Amino acid sequence: MSFSHPRTLPSYRRRSPPTSNLYTAINSSSMSPESTSLHFRHILAAALLFAVVSLSCLLLFRDNDYSHFASSYSFPRFPTGFPFASDDPVATSNEYPLEKILSEAAMEDKTVILTTLNEAWAAPNSVIDLFLESFRIGVHTRKLLNHLVIIALDQKAFIRCQAIHTYCFLLVSEGSDFREEAYFMTPRYLKMMWRRIDFLRSVLEMGYNFVFTDADIMWFRDPFPRFHHSADFQIACDHFTGSFDDVHNRPNGGFNFVRSNNRSIEFYKFWYSSQETYPGYHDQDVLNFIKIDPFINDIGLKMIFLDTANFGGLCEPSRDLNQVCTMHANCCYGMDSKLHDLRIMLQDWRHYLTLPPSLKRLSIISWRVPQNCSLDSLKTNGSPEKSVEED
Repeated sequence: MSFSHPRTLPSYRRRSPPTSNLYTAINSSSMSPESTSLHFRHILAAALLFAVVSLSCLLLFRDNDYSHFASSYSFPRFPTGFPFASDDPVATSNEYPLEKILSEAAMEDKTVILTTLNEAWAAPNSVIDLFLESFRIGVHTRKLLNHLVIIALDQKAFIRCQAIHTYCFLLVSEGSDFREEAYFMTPRYLKMMWRRIDFLRSVLEMGYNFVFTDADIMWFRDPFPRFHHSADFQIACDHFTGSFDDVHNRPNGGFNFVRSNNRSIEFYKFWYSSQETYPGYHDQDVLNFIKIDPFINDIGLKMIFLDTANFGGLCEPSRDLNQVCTMHANCCYGMDSKLHDLRIMLQDWRHYLTLPPSLKRLSIISWRVPQNCSLDSLKTNGSPEKSVEED
C-alpha cells in the first residue's frame, strides 16, 4: 500500500523590507531615539507574528497529514514486544464473542483445537513458541494451526497471543489471577484447573468437538487418524497398560479429544461437580476417582485411553518416532527444566526428519529426553516449589 506524499507547506510569510534598508533605517543618524524604538517594536511584532503563523501551519500540516497517513495504512493492533502495558481497550478485551471465534476456527465437523495460556508461558522463546513451532515442522500438522484457538487466562497472555496467532480468546475469571506459574496443589493451581474443566464443558454445550492440548505438548504428526471413531471421550496417559479400555490406565488431562453430545456434556458436568466430593484434589486426580463411577455407565459414555506409543510424554516416552503423534513434557518440575527438554525434543525430531526412509524404518533413533526433567524428581513430590502447570 502506498503512502501519501507530504504536501507542500503553504506559505504565509509576510513580505518584509530588505535587510539593507532595515539596517540603514535603524542606524540612520537622522532618526530620533523615539523613532528608532518604534521601528524596533514594529520589527519585533512582525517576527512574533511570523513565528506564530508558521507554528500554526506546521501543526495543522502534521495533524492533517498524519490523519491521512493513518487512515490509508493499517497499523498492527499490538506490538510484538512483551511484556506490554496498554491503555487501548481493544488490546485487552475480546473483539469477537467466543462462538464466532470457534465458528471461524472449526473444521467441517465442528472440531476445534484448544489450548490455554498464561503470562508465565507466553513470553517470547518460551513454551508457546515451542508449541507453535512443533506444528510448523510436524508431519501434516501445519494446517492444523488454522483450527487452533488459544485461550488466554490473563491480559498479557492475550496480547502476546494476538501478536503470534490468529484465533485468541481472553478468559477472565472474577477475582482470579492466573498470570504467574501455577504451583502444584496451590489454591491458584486448583482454581485454574477447575476453571478449565468448566470452560471446556461450555464449548461442548455450544456444539463443538474439541482436542484440548496443554501448550507443553509437541505436535509431531496429525493425531486425528489415531483417534477412535466411536469414542465420546479419549485421553492421553502418563502410563498406558496396553489396553484402550482398561480403567487402570493413568490418564493425563493435558491431552484429550471429546465429541460434543449429551453424554460428554453430562460427563463434564459430573466431573466438575465432583470437586465437591473430593475437595483439595485437582481435576486429573478426580478423573482417576470417577472413571470407575457407575454414573459413567449410566450415561453411556465411551471412554478410551490413548496409547503412549502414539501420544507419549516424559513419564512414558513414545519410543518409535515413526509412530509418535504428540510428546508431552509431563513428569517435569520447573520452567527451566521443561524448556530445556522441550528444545531437545524438537532437535531430536528435526534430526529424525533428515534421515533417509531406510534409516527411519529401522527405528534406531529415539529421544534424548528426559534430561533435566529427570524422573527421579518424582520421588520427592509435594514440594511447593514444583510447578505443575507443568505436569
